[in-house]
Formats: sequence, C-alpha cells, structure tokens
Amino acid sequence: MTQQLPQTPSTEPELAGIRNFRDVGGLPTSDGRRVRYGRLFRSGHLAHATAEDAAFLAGLGLHTVFDFRNAADHKLDGRDVELPGVRNVSIPLSDPADGAEFWRMVRDGDMDELRSILADGKGSRRMTASYRRIILDRTAEHSRVLHALAEDSVPALMHCAAGKDRAGISIAVSLLAVGVEREAIEADYLKSNDAHRRYKIRRSDASPAGMSPEVMELLNPLFGAHRDYLAAAFSAIDETWGGTDRYLAEGLKITSQTRNRLRERLLDES
Repeated sequence: MTQQLPQTPSTEPELAGIRNFRDVGGLPTSDGRRVRYGRLFRSGHLAHATAEDAAFLAGLGLHTVFDFRNAADHKLDGRDVELPGVRNVSIPLSDPADGAEFWRMVRDGDMDELRSILADGKGSRRMTASYRRIILDRTAEHSRVLHALAEDSVPALMHCAAGKDRAGISIAVSLLAVGVEREAIEADYLKSNDAHRRYKIRRSDASPAGMSPEVMELLNPLFGAHRDYLAAAFSAIDETWGGTDRYLAEGLKITSQTRNRLRERLLDES
C-alpha cells in the first residue's frame, strides 16, 4: 500500500505559466527522517513564467535551476526565464533527434498515424523503454546532478518540459540517494497526474476531431504519469546493479561521504 504523505504546505501556488510545480519536502526516509521543505523543487519548464511566477520563484532563494530539456525542447517552448542570482544548468537527458519523427506524428499526425504508433500498448512500451534508457545511459548526467547538490546547488529546482519524465527520474534518483522510500517517491511522481499539473497537449489540429476522446486516450500514455514507468526505472537499477546502493556507488560514482553531504543538505535534522 502506498504511504500517506504529509500535507503539502498551504503556500504551494498554482502558477499561471508553469505547470507541475511542487516542493518535495516532507517525503519520508528509511531511517525516520524527512526531506526538508524549501530545499528541492520540481516543475515543468519555466519558459512561459509570468512576472508573478518569476517573482514567486525568486523568493524561494534558489541557488540552481537544472534544465533537463534538449535543444529541440528549447526550440519548441523557449529558454527559461532569467531569475536574478540563480544559476541555470542545462543537462539534456534526451537527444534532440531521438524520436523526432515520432513526436512530429504526435503533434501533426491524423488518426491512422496515431493508431499506428500508439495503439495496442505501443505508447506505453515506448515510455517504459525510455525510463529504462535514461537510467542506463545517463549515469554521467545523474552523477553530475548529485555531486552538484552535495556541493553548492541547494536550494534547487529540477525541470524538463512537463516536469514528469526526465525531471521525475532525476528527482527519484536524488531522493533515492538520501534514503527516501520508493513508495513515497512513487506517490510524489503520480502527483503529476493532477489536473492543474498536467502538461497541456498541443496538436496542430485543435478541432474537436483532432482532440477527440480517442486521440486523448491514445496520447495519454505519453503525457500521463504511470506507475509502470517509474517501476521500469527502479527495475533497471535492480537488474543492472543489484540495488540502490551499488547503483549510486558504481553507476553514479557517489561515495558515502557525498551521500552524507546530500543528507545534510536535503534532510531535516536527525
């Protein structure tokens, strides 16, 4: 059974131009501690932030914003807004050419094309494979993120486009490193399905036919947060390294000293 999470602080906003924002504070660790509020945030991209959104973010005291989008994402949505005194770090977790034709069909394809690439579980299988690939192929990038958090980058905000997949995996890796329970990581991940958080699907054909219930059902595996996806990431860790500790030590080159610094920066007092 999934753990009941502590109530999110009432100060969490519904930002006008930023989707899927939240503080991951309050999540429990295996040793009875919790992630400290105000240390680690996640969201969708910041390119469409309003002046009010930017003022809110500026008030968080952020040190670093990690942007996991690639060049194609930047071309589609734009660069993040500049926040005074905040370091922006770009760490693409997917290749701009990866699936370019696929995503063109998602945006522009007719019903026959969408059925051909997404029906009968093909969309879900693509997402599951993507989560496994990010764990297996992006160890250097995740190592860089964890070392940065341990050194000087907190408070930090992590985002990709929707704040669900690439950011979701990076948040999960960061939380695993400080001992957060997997069930709690999953519960936070699934919050990306909340109506006010979900990425707005953009299609060239915005007519009722182009955005029909069947189209939305076909697209849902791509734009929803699903337990099976995160489970695939965890399975990749277990199957390849035998568990979290070896994944962090051998896959990401995170020493026990670095993990202790991460706990000091991200967790409440023991």
